[in-house]
Amino acid sequence: MADTAMPESADSADPVSSADPVGSRVPAGTADPVDSADPVGSAVVVPLAVPAPASAPETGSLGTVEGDSPLDRAVWRLRSRGCWDDAAALLEPHAVRHAPSALRRAALLVERCMFTAAGWAGAEDALRAAEALAGDDDERGGAACERGHLAYAATVLGVRDRADEARSALGRAAALLAPTAAGRPLLDFRRGLMAEHVADSPDAARAAYRRAHAGATAHGDTLLLSFTWRHLAGLALRDGELAEARHGFAESLRIREELGFLVGTAPALVALADAAPDADADRLRAEAARLFRLMGGVPTWLADHLSTGVTAT
Repeated sequence: MADTAMPESADSADPVSSADPVGSRVPAGTADPVDSADPVGSAVVVPLAVPAPASAPETGSLGTVEGDSPLDRAVWRLRSRGCWDDAAALLEPHAVRHAPSALRRAALLVERCMFTAAGWAGAEDALRAAEALAGDDDERGGAACERGHLAYAATVLGVRDRADEARSALGRAAALLAPTAAGRPLLDFRRGLMAEHVADSPDAARAAYRRAHAGATAHGDTLLLSFTWRHLAGLALRDGELAEARHGFAESLRIREELGFLVGTAPALVALADAAPDADADRLRAEAARLFRLMGGVPTWLADHLSTGVTAT
């Protein structure tokens, strides 16, 4: 999933944002996977193969993925540990009148839904507030992208079938966001998720993931690259391309470890285990199980992919 719960790979459900290790705080809730995407309409397909072994993204050395102000660092530390409610609370005073802060707060709460399958009402309220404050096409497009992602999450997690709403919202985002907009790579990625997990169209998904990968590289969006690497690798694994799959999964794991994206590290370990030799796979799954317990059973959907008897709490 986005991560969403991918049938072929354990890391199909994933959020997207910044990172910096936090103290000992862990999330109180449970978690689940998710992300959205719809077969790509008129976007130009970039003839980009799954990237060959490459060096770490240059932005990995930045203080956080989202920014380097004290507020940015605090929000990232909480988010990277799965403490979405606490991170959103830090943004709440700014979100009352500031559209970008409102959208950022809504995105955190949407991500919480994807990892925990809970908190839907709070995410909906935050989205409505962000939509009301949006003042230009970028802000309206970003809000539509988050609404599409929330609807996708509800659909793939079996909460309620909102696939039509997801397609409509992501299509609206595509009409509002310029091809060069900073939010376009994330939109492409989520449309890839829809194509793969709702429309069952791996070719359309691959094209969308490749566009997202190229855009994330151009914009220096390191965390999004960890998602595009993994989902391209998942499609490679589905096609029996083990070497390509291992490389993509390994890149995704490396980026998340370097960023300190703890809540997304266990899924990355399990995804790599799916393409690793048996001896390595056992070690990777054991480490994933340890992190899963450390995070209090988040993401909850990962429990089904672990063979250690770990259950979500």
